[in-house]
Amino acid sequence: MSALERRIATPHGEARLVVRRARGAVATLLLSHGAGGGIDSRDLAALATDLPRNGVTVVLLEQPWRLAGRKVATPPATLDAGLVAAANALKTRTPLVVGGRSAGARSAARCAKQLGSSGCLALAFPLHPPGKPEKSRLHELRDARVPTLVVQGERDPFGRPEEFPADLDLAVVPAADHGFTTPARAGLTEAEAMGIIVESTLEWILREVTGTGG
Repeated sequence: MSALERRIATPHGEARLVVRRARGAVATLLLSHGAGGGIDSRDLAALATDLPRNGVTVVLLEQPWRLAGRKVATPPATLDAGLVAAANALKTRTPLVVGGRSAGARSAARCAKQLGSSGCLALAFPLHPPGKPEKSRLHELRDARVPTLVVQGERDPFGRPEEFPADLDLAVVPAADHGFTTPARAGLTEAEAMGIIVESTLEWILREVTGTGG
């Protein structure tokens, strides 16, 4: 399935949208990347490849700082502005889910309610800086105030699954780290890890967002 690309204006520079449309789409998933990488990360790429085959249009947002070739992400407020601009540019007729990985997940949680989103997907949510659980960002997830799915690696130093409250929807990728990489000894291939992310996300969207799941 080919992707469509377009540039959009944001308050902090030009951003890029990569759109993979689903035929007969039931939902649209807008995803932004983390502070240390781009939209080619393995989890975003897997979702953008597989979800459109299952009725979910995926839009990847490349933030202005990344498009401009910078190595370091700009402040959180600029990421939120980019996400809001992208959502406003889509004008989708299907339910909108906002999401992202790491810093992008935080931005999605902060913006979900104001965007009228039907859900929030938080991939590798950085619950706290590594080794500093007292600096919790749980309030950002709580403030999303829309159905939220957290997909977390079992070994993520930014927040292990057991550190999240039991009342949150949580999908765990066994033995995976913050980038959803798994060690060879774990017996879980990268393809299998990405499969867990895709299947968990699709099941949650159909159940919580569209109401068409079993």
